[in-house]
Amino acid sequence: MIGVGMGRVVVDGPSNLGLRAPGVGVVPGCYKLAGAVRDQGFLGRIGAVDGGCVTAPRYDVGGWKPGDGVFNAGAMAAYTVRLADRLGKLFDDGRFVVLLGGECSNLLGPALALKRRGRYGVVYLDGHSDFRTVDNSPYVGAAGGEALALVTGRGQKDLTDLEGRTPYTRDTDAVLLGIRADDEYVGDVEAAGIPVWPALKIAQNPTEAATEALEHLERDELDGFWVHLDVDILDAEVMPAVDSPDPGGINHAQLRALLRPLLAAPKCVGIDVGIFDPDLDPDGVYAAELTDTLVAALT
Repeated sequence: MIGVGMGRVVVDGPSNLGLRAPGVGVVPGCYKLAGAVRDQGFLGRIGAVDGGCVTAPRYDVGGWKPGDGVFNAGAMAAYTVRLADRLGKLFDDGRFVVLLGGECSNLLGPALALKRRGRYGVVYLDGHSDFRTVDNSPYVGAAGGEALALVTGRGQKDLTDLEGRTPYTRDTDAVLLGIRADDEYVGDVEAAGIPVWPALKIAQNPTEAATEALEHLERDELDGFWVHLDVDILDAEVMPAVDSPDPGGINHAQLRALLRPLLAAPKCVGIDVGIFDPDLDPDGVYAAELTDTLVAALT
């Protein structure tokens, strides 16, 4: 069984391909997340072995313009396959994988790897629904804001149908937790039948939110599930070092209470962590707090 018997492994997936550039001549800094977390002694603190780094392609939106589809799509598709190949070997060895990003499109890698092996669900922890598509928006572009849509088969086929495996995750096998009350696409998520727990509801009882997610994803027909964590699920006051910080999120204690039962569940095979931007954390304060939360959730 994946995730059982051989311990944890940390893999770096430093892709920033799915975010908009923060300025002219500047690339998104989330590719530095893995280094910032490793610098806090993360591997030793969770007792993990080092699975190395899957080096990401160059960020280059070129002459992209609205209406051209997802930018960096070709590079992202190639990276997804390479990431899936690397993680697949670890899954076959029974490893529990911690994938340090990167941004939200990294989810496509483990989702593809797991689809090759069976039927797996996703717990999507994010301050935003990431459910933008050409059906509910004038145009798409940044896959980081479209990752839940892509992983459930909505979007251009060069990202959603790699190896003819669309969808990587069925609507019935996904859960969305942490969005803000005013999320633009929550109606589409709910219409798809994906259970939703907004951040304000999680804050009242994070353990109950985790319990309900587990009840949904520990069904017999699923082989397991993956956890996706966008750190902007945290309130902007405690985690401003992201590309889209918003009020109305949860705090670190609530995130720990949410993550612990999810990651301890027998059917959980791993987690990816994304969006934290060390360029917005020059003193390393938020990196330290984030690492403390991840360690607490995993130990």
